[in-house]
Amino acid sequence: MAREIKFSLLYRDMWQSSGKYVPKVHQLKEIAPVIIDMGCFDRVETNGGAFEQVNLLFGENPNKAVREWTEPFNKVGIQTHMLERGLNGLRMNPVPADVRELMYKVKAKQGTNISRSFCGLNDPRNLELSVKYAKSGGMISQVALSITYSPVHTVEYYMGVVDKVVGFGCDEICLKDMAGIGRPAFLGRLTKAIKDKYPHIVVQYHGHTGPGFSVASMLEVARAGADYVDVAMEPLAWGMVHPDIITIQAMLKDAGFLVKEVNMDAYMEARRLTQTFIDDYLGYFIDPGNKQMTSLLVGCGLPGGMMGSLMADLKGFHGAINASLRNQDKKELELNELLVMMFQEVEYVWPKMGYPPLVTPFSQYVKNISLMNLMHTLKGEPRWTTIDKDTWNMILGKTGKLPGKLAPEIVQLAKDKGLEFYTGTPQDAFPNELDRFRKEMKENNWDFGEDDEELFEFAMHERQYRDYKSGIAKKRFEQELEAAKEKAGAPKIVTRPVVEMPKIDVEKILEKYPNAKPIQSPVKGQVIWQYDMADASSAPNLGEKVEEDKTICFVQAFYGIELVKAPISGKIIEICSNHGDRVEKGEIIAFVE
Repeated sequence: MAREIKFSLLYRDMWQSSGKYVPKVHQLKEIAPVIIDMGCFDRVETNGGAFEQVNLLFGENPNKAVREWTEPFNKVGIQTHMLERGLNGLRMNPVPADVRELMYKVKAKQGTNISRSFCGLNDPRNLELSVKYAKSGGMISQVALSITYSPVHTVEYYMGVVDKVVGFGCDEICLKDMAGIGRPAFLGRLTKAIKDKYPHIVVQYHGHTGPGFSVASMLEVARAGADYVDVAMEPLAWGMVHPDIITIQAMLKDAGFLVKEVNMDAYMEARRLTQTFIDDYLGYFIDPGNKQMTSLLVGCGLPGGMMGSLMADLKGFHGAINASLRNQDKKELELNELLVMMFQEVEYVWPKMGYPPLVTPFSQYVKNISLMNLMHTLKGEPRWTTIDKDTWNMILGKTGKLPGKLAPEIVQLAKDKGLEFYTGTPQDAFPNELDRFRKEMKENNWDFGEDDEELFEFAMHERQYRDYKSGIAKKRFEQELEAAKEKAGAPKIVTRPVVEMPKIDVEKILEKYPNAKPIQSPVKGQVIWQYDMADASSAPNLGEKVEEDKTICFVQAFYGIELVKAPISGKIIEICSNHGDRVEKGEIIAFVE
């Protein structure tokens, strides 16, 4: 009898591999019954990743979105799954253990059945709590292996991770081929190795189409024993996204596998609805380049889902780089030339940083360092001049063990800066915080929400949640949408609008904090709280510690980047400028005490 292969629709990832935003809850509720009518899906990826954060950026409640979006699938027995980043939970930086534990309880109550947990470094220590908390919270635990292609990422390497997480009690393994650079034959061998050793473990394959391997990879893993494959559907398929269900269903059917038929009337309706969401407003935030596949990704290995932010960064820095080149009497660069140089720099940087799999957030770290190296070298300055705090945490081992060895110059640079390498369990470096958030919510008379879901959201996305509660987030998104619509005739490059901040009462701040020192902008320009300009979460939290003369943010001037340093060691007590705000020379960005 033919063996069955089942399909999972990545409706969340389809959008977030294409652009910045996802549909709002009323749109998701509209398309859910049509997806069900297609009749070919046993699973749908509904949330996780940046889904909740995006809803906060809309100024809308992400908990309402998850509950209402998962409900119709739960009613008909289609499993829903979410993506979470192990130690980093649903954000880009480490999450305390008590917040991580609450996440699974909340998401299970909201209707999410499966937690797909991955560590960008494939460090089992970061996945142990994901497995245990998911199962105790009532979810199926699926551990995702972050697939990449390097001398250290062998079948034996990955099986070492599998052995550990199966020992923790996980139910399933996903091959998360986030850049689509896993070679098909290798993925087949890895799938067979898992199934031979652990025949009871469900195996699911997830592969982006960027460099073009993933269709062949799906056939290889199916023949090797995989149970599920992740697919997309047009108009959000191929390019940097995933293969369309019709192609994969037809290929596997011809290969002799038992697969469900696709209701084409429902498929065309789901396709039409998705296009209406694009036409409504989401298309303004989709980079046209994400619709294209490129073999250049075979070399640099960057994930398809990151290409939007990469292009936004390059476009943002393009003018500054050319201004610097003009000042040096050198030839200016076209954007495509800059892109190729960026890919080459990633290829240079990646092995020197220990071959971290290029998946969120480590792909951002490698991209950020590559971008800053490119900026510095084009200005005649040395590489590694600017390394941000989160990247140092990765280098020093605070977020997990790197798969490969650091280059000697990186080790020496750390020593020169007096930095110490961390060998403990990563989670131990980030103490519990829920009590702090409970206290503030009580002081603000904020509702903890059903099943403590509002408490969770605040603790997971502190800055975005504050902006959501204050109304700033909704206002910012509306302004951003208006700005995008005005530029609809031009290439859809989204720029951050100026958001009016509350007037700064300096005297009142100094009265409350007599020892406070202002952090002022050295130039006129745009505030950048972190290099990844597509990340709105990068400003520090109130109370975060800073060190004297250490860079805390940047200002993008017309000629390039200016570093903004802390005047004293202390903690942030007031933030006066959002990521993306325009500031004048001397304007106060924050206060530190």
